[in-house]
Amino acid sequence: MSKNVSDQLVEMLVQAGVKRVYAITGDSLNPVNDAIRRDGRLEWIHVRHEESAAYAASMDAELHGIGCCMGSSGPGHVHLINGLYDANRAGNPVIAIASTCATQKFGTHWFQETNPFYLFEDCSKYVYVANTPKQFTTMMQRALQTAINEKGVAVLGLPGDVAGADLEEVSTATQSFLTRPVVRPSDAELDKLATVLNDAKNKRFVLYCGHGCREAVSQVEALAEKLKAPIVSSFRGKIFFDREDSPYAAGMNGLLGHRSGYDACAKSDVLIMLGTDFPYAEFLPKKNTIIQIDERPEIIGRRAKVDYGYAGDVKDTIEALLPRLKGNADDSFLTSIHKEYVELEKSLDHYTSKKTEVDQIDPEYAAKLLNKYAAQDAIFTVDTGMNVVWAARFIKGTGERYLTGSFNHGSMANALPMSIGAAASEKGRQVVAMCGDGGLSMLLGDLATIMQYQYPVKIFVFNNRSLAMVKLEMEVSGYLDWQTNMVNPPFDKIAELMNIKGFEVHKTEDLEGVVKQAFETEGPVLVNIYTNRDTLAMPPHITFEQMKGFATNIIKKIGKGDFADAKDAIANSMGHIKDVF
Repeated sequence: MSKNVSDQLVEMLVQAGVKRVYAITGDSLNPVNDAIRRDGRLEWIHVRHEESAAYAASMDAELHGIGCCMGSSGPGHVHLINGLYDANRAGNPVIAIASTCATQKFGTHWFQETNPFYLFEDCSKYVYVANTPKQFTTMMQRALQTAINEKGVAVLGLPGDVAGADLEEVSTATQSFLTRPVVRPSDAELDKLATVLNDAKNKRFVLYCGHGCREAVSQVEALAEKLKAPIVSSFRGKIFFDREDSPYAAGMNGLLGHRSGYDACAKSDVLIMLGTDFPYAEFLPKKNTIIQIDERPEIIGRRAKVDYGYAGDVKDTIEALLPRLKGNADDSFLTSIHKEYVELEKSLDHYTSKKTEVDQIDPEYAAKLLNKYAAQDAIFTVDTGMNVVWAARFIKGTGERYLTGSFNHGSMANALPMSIGAAASEKGRQVVAMCGDGGLSMLLGDLATIMQYQYPVKIFVFNNRSLAMVKLEMEVSGYLDWQTNMVNPPFDKIAELMNIKGFEVHKTEDLEGVVKQAFETEGPVLVNIYTNRDTLAMPPHITFEQMKGFATNIIKKIGKGDFADAKDAIANSMGHIKDVF
């Protein structure tokens, strides 16, 4: 059998390091399906929704350097878009094959016709449609090079007739080049940076670390020791540095952060931002000296008033910088900030030790138990919403754990499909999905993917019967809380119907035993935890804006004559205040 375009596609994916394809086959994608079947080197993961395919491929890429997803004509590849937005914003190298109608049908409003270039332009770093076999090979090589080296999404539109056509020889390369350059500032720039740090009048240094420090943990801690600097982390960076045994840990900064993390940044003389694109500029200091180091020079200075900016890989840069530094003998600032962090961590125990009513389990307690019983090298995937709060507060690093979510794109329903990508690519490693009831409901069908492959994911549903984060946002902003309640099916029973072990927990006193049993159970497990929807998201204080929002909400209800609703709102607000005190 002569080699066709789809055979070449498989060959190029394998050579680039792709191990799995997440997809739903159909019409124009069938030639690719057949080539993968005949070749046998790629695993085809049959998801139930193409959005899940994109999320799973993104997770695969985040863990292993490259991922691949596919969608068939029109609706099939349109469904990929939300997951591809997430992958592109997270910097995960994903190659997406968007099969399309036959080339001669373009421009005729053919059945399921789309224009991939316009469709994917905003969620990718590369997108083109291969209209001939020669175009395919050149474009595919370019797409792979772009995804890997620019760290993002590359989309190749592939018409069905081209996918099945005979391959034609091209004069360009057919292989991918997985380059690993050393990337750091020049010697002159490093000397300048060292001078700034060595000559600083005051010695209150702080390292603010993001996901770009993932491969440089030991180097970052060596720099922290040299400068006697607390390490503050973004959410994507916390799992690497927020460890109970770390003398440098100061917690997170930002909406989900610790007071110690904010104080460290605010009180620093020199703030060194390492591999982070933290978006909330209002939490960063305005008058302090700020140094930013990132391998992406285009992002330097877009979040803060940066005084010194350097392009470089965090690991390579620190290794070259350390010998140039004199060091700092005064550890008083580091000691005080770390002490503040430890005391704040102890204060959170209040939120994990209360007795609660039936179906009002504190989600903080649930998150603390997951942290306690999960494996030392567990991979956590976290849904957007209230679950990010509990993960930020209570899931701790061990030096081996990994934690991720839709932290840049902020989409619902990411935890389940990300767990599929983690389980498929990290066989033998524990995967924990922290799902909200809203998120799980949105892509509930992909529980069937867990069922089909029996991925041993431990799914914990924080079931508060509402869109709780939106509910709180409405209350804080003074809006009437409306259309946030959810009537859910019994998720544990649905799991049982799908050959997934299901548990439900209504009482606080039963939760620890069930969590322990879930982790000890072989295969996939879903634990349906009935949590308190009114739990305050930002302990241990209520801000003025929250108090103002509560009051405005109550006044609006009274003004409209909704006295019963006003009474409920007063009770709800008092419950929040009681939680604090």
